Amino acid sequence: MRIGYGYDVHKLEENRKLILGGVEILFEKGLTGHSDADVLIHSIIDAILGALAKGDIGKLFPDSDDKYKDIDSRILLRKVTNIMAEAGYEVGNLDATICAQDPKLQTHIPQMRKNIASDLHTEFSNISLKATTEENLGISGKGISATAVVLLRSL
Repeated sequence: MRIGYGYDVHKLEENRKLILGGVEILFEKGLTGHSDADVLIHSIIDAILGALAKGDIGKLFPDSDDKYKDIDSRILLRKVTNIMAEAGYEVGNLDATICAQDPKLQTHIPQMRKNIASDLHTEFSNISLKATTEENLGISGKGISATAVVLLRSL
């Protein structure tokens, strides 16, 4: 078994879609970034790459490469799933937390879990997602962050 941890944060800005866990969420702001800036999926990618000792999302999908401009992060997650499988691993379980002051995310979590389970080729029950705020004490309101911990097991 191998364990990985991932973290990502992006700034909120006007005129961007808010995408989290592959779900478009209606909100007056979205996250800025080279790709679709899906902080949840980016933290999951970093957790998997960390468990495999293969660097991070920026190394594998650099923001200096225009082929990743505005790319759907689920495409990147599926690429990392293939890398994981080629290395002889699969997801045992994943636990992730999104930290956002607004919008409220609870109603979107089931679809996020379905998307992530599908992209990771694992069962829905292996994916745990939570949403929290920082009680107006941190970056929430200016941005959204996500953390993820993943357990990989040999195929």
